[in-house]
Amino acid sequence: MKTSHIRLKTKGNTDIINITPHIEKIVKNEAIQDGILFLQVIGSTAAITTMEYEPGQKKDLKALLEELIPYRSDWAHNFTWGDDNGHSHLRSSFLKTNYFIPVTEGALDLGTWQQVVLIDFDTRVREREIVVKIVSE
Repeated sequence: MKTSHIRLKTKGNTDIINITPHIEKIVKNEAIQDGILFLQVIGSTAAITTMEYEPGQKKDLKALLEELIPYRSDWAHNFTWGDDNGHSHLRSSFLKTNYFIPVTEGALDLGTWQQVVLIDFDTRVREREIVVKIVSE
């Protein structure tokens, strides 16, 4: 097993970043032909998932998350910690902080329009770290 890292600056507030090129670079640099990548974003106010990374879909996903888990000042977490990111933690728990991606013949097993994205839900600019665990032949 090997470990790699992806470090990114984010804008927060449901900033959606396509990390597929970063992952493809790891696959190329590590010469992975067949294997599995396990990605874990460090922190409890971000998530990793897949989507069609295009402006309409990004807008729709942000709107859906705002409808399901809206920004509110009265989340119990906000009173506990005196901050305003209760919704950020809930969204992260809902989508999850990790993701598995299989690799076959040196390529990520993704659909034609499917990209891997990091979503930062926090209410401020952040520097995020994604740990990539590599299991391959």
